[in-house]
Amino acid sequence: MTTAPRNSEDDAHAAVEALRAALSDAGIVLPSLGVDAASFSPGLVDLGRVRAEVVVRLADVIRRGGGLA
Repeated sequence: MTTAPRNSEDDAHAAVEALRAALSDAGIVLPSLGVDAASFSPGLVDLGRVRAEVVVRLADVIRRGGGLA
């Protein structure tokens, strides 16, 4: 069985879903998280605009190495 080679857009979609799942586990939602379709470079992820309190919670989770916020 062979699989189709992955491209940058596939990788970007996979990255978005992985980040969305990890953030969800920490109780954090980035509503605008998605693949940047407007970019000339394929494979870019747009984190979107986020309220300051969400960014502070995200920074805290990263500092602690993950886990629930």
